[in-house]
Amino acid sequence: MNTGVMQDMLQQHKKRMSLNLAACAGCSLCAESCFLFELNNHDPRYMPSYKVLNSLGRLYRTRGRVNREELYGMAELIWRNCVLCGRCYCPFGIDIPAMIALTRDILREQDIPGVYPHSLGKPEEKNEACCDQRERP
Repeated sequence: MNTGVMQDMLQQHKKRMSLNLAACAGCSLCAESCFLFELNNHDPRYMPSYKVLNSLGRLYRTRGRVNREELYGMAELIWRNCVLCGRCYCPFGIDIPAMIALTRDILREQDIPGVYPHSLGKPEEKNEACCDQRERP
């Protein structure tokens, strides 16, 4: 894992992303705009704000000092729980798709593979299919 590259990427986007993260009130108003949130019985892990705060937000809070397992957890949030359709709407003007896209870019730089919902098989097999793709240290 290359923490320096991750920190450089975070620094390049710090001004805009820090403003977006600070503006997020965690109000959940964005949730209704996400079809995956609706399809998954309003599971909070599918709320756009939850995905952003627990991935990019965590990277900024820790200044990129996270372990590989944490990165895999973020990958599940931003790939399995998000198709990046761009429908997420924030009444405060936060650019949620840009934040998720940046997180995906950071994870790709760390050689964390994307996991897409349609490649995971039946719903009851989701966790096993996702975990099988992981490279363990």
